[in-house]
Amino acid sequence: MFLIRADGNKKIGAGHLMRCMTVAEELAGLLGREAVCFVCADADSGDMAADAGFRTFVTNTDYRNMESELPLWERFLGDWGGRPDSAENVILVDSYYVTERYLEELKRFGSRVLMDDMGERAYPVDCVVNYNVFADPEKYRSLYRGTGAKMLIGSRYVPVRSQFRDRMYEVREKAGSILITVGGGDTDHIGRRILKCLYREDREFYFVAGRYYPDLDELKKWEREYANIHVLYDVKDMAGLMLKCDAAVTAGGSTVYEMAAVGIPFVCFSCAENQEALVEYIGATGTACAAGAWHLDREGTLARIAELIWQLLPDQEMRMLYHRREKGLIDGGGARRLAGKLADWRGLSGEG
Repeated sequence: MFLIRADGNKKIGAGHLMRCMTVAEELAGLLGREAVCFVCADADSGDMAADAGFRTFVTNTDYRNMESELPLWERFLGDWGGRPDSAENVILVDSYYVTERYLEELKRFGSRVLMDDMGERAYPVDCVVNYNVFADPEKYRSLYRGTGAKMLIGSRYVPVRSQFRDRMYEVREKAGSILITVGGGDTDHIGRRILKCLYREDREFYFVAGRYYPDLDELKKWEREYANIHVLYDVKDMAGLMLKCDAAVTAGGSTVYEMAAVGIPFVCFSCAENQEALVEYIGATGTACAAGAWHLDREGTLARIAELIWQLLPDQEMRMLYHRREKGLIDGGGARRLAGKLADWRGLSGEG
């Protein structure tokens, strides 16, 4: 049984849960849907996983205090017909609130896999995953030397959804449409400020409001007032939307990889410390445009977003250059590859 411990709510956004659901879909294809279960702290998170057709258990605990849910693990494993001490159980944990004690306690319920974006310390786990393009395998080998932990490190494992694979993006000669997305939560109202800053009457704006977006009502009001503003809520075919736009503005989370897979030229920025490394990598390698760190310099980042997008949009040659570089960043098969490695590692059916 694969158990996935992740959350997505109004405060933290949906990124961690969404990437886990992408891996879960591939695992379900290998092992069957009944073999994959989600454990979430709150109903918002549980509903997302359940809506995707996965069995879920909601702990109704504080997602920031993961140790408080430990007494519940034996109960819900029993409810699902699993053996609490089974060596066949694999627990994939994806949270910035994880603690050493939490992972130590999980050992008696199965093998522990940790999604780790930062690579700052070694945790008591059986497998560690960092799929980022900037992740350093040597650093992980040094951190986990002597522990026996399996390491799946690097961009071969970037888990983009299947809809982003093998899409043919056209870099059009005349460009007039801009896609804006800043994640599912956006408690700092960043997206609204970006749209207001960039707005022009002679451009089309497509604004993606995630499942927990706080300013939806106000943005829908703008949509009614301005014919060239289109607000899209909880978009299912994000790849299709990217294909119809000429450039994009995005926060530096998993959407950066999705945009790269499609090849839409974009401007990215970080809005939290854990996004800084990816945005800096994108800028340093010239893969796309990087506008800086919103959480460190709001006004400066906003000004750079505007400057870069208005340089990018009228310049087809520049957009073509970024399109080619982005397409070389990942191959789109990371979720399938990661699921196969995890299944094969535990001696279950799957690709090695």
